[in-house]
Amino acid sequence: MAARIEELPENKVRLTVDVSSHDVQHAVEHAGSDLAESARIPGFRKGKVPMQVLLSRIGKERLYREAVESHIEGWFRNALAGTKLRPITRPEYDYELPENASQDFSFTATVDVQPKVEVVDWTKLEVGAADAEVPPEMVDQQLEAYRFAVAELVPVEGRAAEAGDSLVVDIVGADGSAQRDYAIELGLGRVVEELEEALVGMSAGETKQIEYELADGQKANVEVTLKDLKEKVLPPVDDDLARAASEFDTLAELRADVEERIREQIEEEVETRFRAAAADELVIASKIQPSLPLVQARTAELLSGLVRSLERRGISPETYLAVSNQTPQQLEERMRAEAALSVARELALEAVAEQAGIEVTDDEVKEFIREHAEAEGDEAGGVVDQVFASGRSELLRDDLRMRKALDKVVAEVKRIPLDLAQAREKLWTPEKEKGPQETKLWTPGSKEPAV
Repeated sequence: MAARIEELPENKVRLTVDVSSHDVQHAVEHAGSDLAESARIPGFRKGKVPMQVLLSRIGKERLYREAVESHIEGWFRNALAGTKLRPITRPEYDYELPENASQDFSFTATVDVQPKVEVVDWTKLEVGAADAEVPPEMVDQQLEAYRFAVAELVPVEGRAAEAGDSLVVDIVGADGSAQRDYAIELGLGRVVEELEEALVGMSAGETKQIEYELADGQKANVEVTLKDLKEKVLPPVDDDLARAASEFDTLAELRADVEERIREQIEEEVETRFRAAAADELVIASKIQPSLPLVQARTAELLSGLVRSLERRGISPETYLAVSNQTPQQLEERMRAEAALSVARELALEAVAEQAGIEVTDDEVKEFIREHAEAEGDEAGGVVDQVFASGRSELLRDDLRMRKALDKVVAEVKRIPLDLAQAREKLWTPEKEKGPQETKLWTPGSKEPAV
């Protein structure tokens, strides 16, 4: 949809939207089909009324008005997608009905929009950045995991089963069904709690009757016999461990590799947090306040996204609230705070992109789509064509533009030690009195909250 924008006083704009005759024809046919479904005309079944008969009964004006009114919202939204406007009220439409379905159509939409924001000079901002230090205990923990991975299982003599032991058991149900030579490692929680508790303290050859609770609350009984009992013997942390657990010949090489991989993970996390902090500092310093309707709309999106995420995992909203120890009001308040910060970040980055003249070409959008399509194993060319044909390319373009803006801010703010930034945060200043609350990092395209 082509649109011409006229800025009006008091943060209003008027969009003149041009609709092609092809879209007009589609709207008329769709409206005719809907009206035919509801029309009661003697001699014709519902949905089977010929267009000429329908027109003679309801008139062309009603048909065309139905066509326009049922499609104008979609036309407006399509035209809006190519702009940077953020409506905060419902638009007021003005138009004259088309004379026929073979001619182009245009209408105007007047709407209140989020005022343009001005951002401060981000190159003057100071943002705390943590050092990517690798705690030695994290390296030791990974080496310990290697020890357990290559540990030798040896028969246990002279003691009963305890946590960490590997057992082989026979489990026989009350109905005679049996699981023979079933392997269990105590402490992993892979069998029902009553069974694991009963196995601790048993000796090889011993049999026990165990009662446990089923999912529906009923009780069941099984007979368990401990047939084999072994314990893990952990190897020493030396060069032999390195050769057994990895492609390295020495412990020093393995330790260096573990440390490097942990460092990369920490650096990635540190950079993610720094990007969030840079965006937040820009929002606070620029005193950006998103309009309430935008925050309300984003809050609704986040809540809907949370519900969909829970449904995919088979969790009811009531269960989630109980597990997270929240009331519905507390959840909504948290989502509203996250929505406010999310919208504020977007407004700030849009302003940066505008000020810095950042644009995203079709080639960049196509390359982004190809990379993601190939990562998903899809045919890249077909996905690119589908995205551009559907108009979703403009949404991607906006996301990539804001991502570029965030890259620019992150590259040009002044990094200072995190402890210095935290010390300054403790000093009260008026502009921090109502600063945005801490929440997850907004990234272009992400609307659903973490659960």
